[in-house]
Amino acid sequence: MESVERSVAKSLLDIKAVLLNPEKPFVWASGWHSPIYCDNRKILSYPEFREQVCRWMADIIIRKYPNVEVIAGVATGAIAHGALIAHFLKKPFIYVRPKPKDHGTGSQIEGILKEGDKVVVVEDLISTGTSSLAAATALTKAGADVMGMVAIFSYNFNVSRRAFENANIELDTLTNYDALIEVASETGYIKESEIGLLKEWRFSPSTWGQEA
Repeated sequence: MESVERSVAKSLLDIKAVLLNPEKPFVWASGWHSPIYCDNRKILSYPEFREQVCRWMADIIIRKYPNVEVIAGVATGAIAHGALIAHFLKKPFIYVRPKPKDHGTGSQIEGILKEGDKVVVVEDLISTGTSSLAAATALTKAGADVMGMVAIFSYNFNVSRRAFENANIELDTLTNYDALIEVASETGYIKESEIGLLKEWRFSPSTWGQEA
């Protein structure tokens, strides 16, 4: 039976939620040049895959965090996925904005969160981990007991691994960049000559593809 990480990687490629183009890199908002673009919001348009992703993430939460009381999604990409998981688990759902809104109540956390609530955070994508961990910090400051985080995909950057270790927050993902490249290579999605470039990017994403 195919592993979850390979199955998810294959489906992401099939629905074009992930695009790989080493020869014509994408430019991220950060200014980084990247041979990959990942948009997990496309999963929402495919009901069968959407449900499978929800169940796989819920399975992780049930196994590792049986005492969870609240599911929190990180805005905006993980709001829908988090809500689906919370519905499946019959748990309350909240979501965390990147920063407090500048009108109304000025809330950063939307929904009901009580002091001491045991929370699992849901993310769609982990790059450097900065925004994900900022959400976890906001929850902790609001009185939550953040038990851990689950995500659909991670680029497996060294910087994100160190950030999660330093924050003492456990991260589980359904799939990752290494599995994606392996599946893409086996299925002919990328050329053998492109594999080296794709692997090189992961270890130096901030400078890759930019001339000195």
